[in-house]
Amino acid sequence: MLFPTIDFAIFFGIVFVLNWLLAPSPRYWKLFILAASYVFYGWWDWRFVFLLAASTVATTLGGIMVHRSQTDRGRNFCLGTTVAVELGLLAWFKYYGFFAQSVDNALHSMGLHGSFPLLNVTLPVGISFFTFMGLSYVIDIHRRRLEPAKPIDVAVFVAFFPHLVAGPIVRGSELIPQIERSHRRNPRNIDFPRAAYLIMAGLFKKVVLSSYVSSAIVDPVFATPSQHSGLETLFAVWGYAVQIYCDFSGYTDIAIGCAMLLGFRFPENFNSPYTARSLQDFWRRWHMTLSFWLRDYLYIPLGGNQGGDATMYRNIMITMVLGGLWHGAAWTFIAWGALHGIGQCTGHFRRKRRVGAGLPAMREGRLAVAWQRFATFQYVCLGWVFFRATGFGNAWEVLGRLVSGWTMPSPLVTFPVLLAIAVGIGTQYVPKGFALACQQTFARWGAVLQGATLGAILLVITTLGPPGVAPFIYFRF
Repeated sequence: MLFPTIDFAIFFGIVFVLNWLLAPSPRYWKLFILAASYVFYGWWDWRFVFLLAASTVATTLGGIMVHRSQTDRGRNFCLGTTVAVELGLLAWFKYYGFFAQSVDNALHSMGLHGSFPLLNVTLPVGISFFTFMGLSYVIDIHRRRLEPAKPIDVAVFVAFFPHLVAGPIVRGSELIPQIERSHRRNPRNIDFPRAAYLIMAGLFKKVVLSSYVSSAIVDPVFATPSQHSGLETLFAVWGYAVQIYCDFSGYTDIAIGCAMLLGFRFPENFNSPYTARSLQDFWRRWHMTLSFWLRDYLYIPLGGNQGGDATMYRNIMITMVLGGLWHGAAWTFIAWGALHGIGQCTGHFRRKRRVGAGLPAMREGRLAVAWQRFATFQYVCLGWVFFRATGFGNAWEVLGRLVSGWTMPSPLVTFPVLLAIAVGIGTQYVPKGFALACQQTFARWGAVLQGATLGAILLVITTLGPPGVAPFIYFRF
């Protein structure tokens, strides 16, 4: 984490109190929240606050220039320049090492002596998130869907600390109007029960479930696949599916809850993704703000599903491969994106054939739905192997153990591991009405009982969680 837990609690407590004290004075509130966000980001490495500032300046000036341009050619030029600057910063910090190493390896494979300059470029935390937010703001102005905001509002939009380092990817049309009318927020209108539920649920998913399956089975198996049985490998793969879901959705739950306590609404980012019946359905449920970003700013501009199946399949593959590359500068991430692209193209082909034969696009019925969910989950887990692996060699080793080593003992497959995986997946099948009922019941309690309940939950989380909780996975992206 950027902060140790206790430090973040103190930091957020100070922000929470000053947020409401300064809310009636918009200028001072915005300056305060901007300063707090830069402190939050600078806690990791103060040097990169200049990168965040540079991205903010590019976003602000780009939006103004696009809006003021009188001709389509001028608007397109200003948009292209802004996109080039934003993506140039992202490419340098995130992809230079990957590109340089790939070129260097290619030169050596051709027997060419000398090497491509390899520089040690540190990856700034969260750069992919605030870059995509800045791009969406400028593109929406270009599309005349958004008016340029005041520079201070844009600065707060880009740097607002709850979403800064790992999302969700909030668009200008979603957050900037809330920032503009921040002085009209009423502390009594906070949905405290829902905010508390999200924060507690996020902490439980991250600290208890994600951290436990990571240390208990995922990390040991992926570190040395050859030393583990096929059964351990299978549960390590399933365990990683639970780990990354609980880790990332846990963070976004905390971020959404913290923003809610400050009077802001963020979009939902996960909707029970492991209940999906197809890969297309999975991407409507997983990291939804990224999925919709890729759809609206990449897939549709490429042509979407217009122009025939071949064009659509091409656009799907481009979108998913670039989506994989967005997650990390490695060939394994590209392979992960390609797997999802191939799976989506195959699913669309099968559904079209069924419709052409006069059948429903997907089979219905309990057994059919159960099979669709099971098959989709297994395919997603296949992709997670490449996402988690340190390289293709590691991925092939893991996949190889899934078809061998089944006679070996499996000491890592313990009841707590099985329980953690079952809870991580099973809770996604709990009706949403259950969570709503819990929030409504909590809302009816008095402040003392609410505080005691939250304290008890935190005690349980602290007791069950292992020491030394690892940083959130998506901080790397």
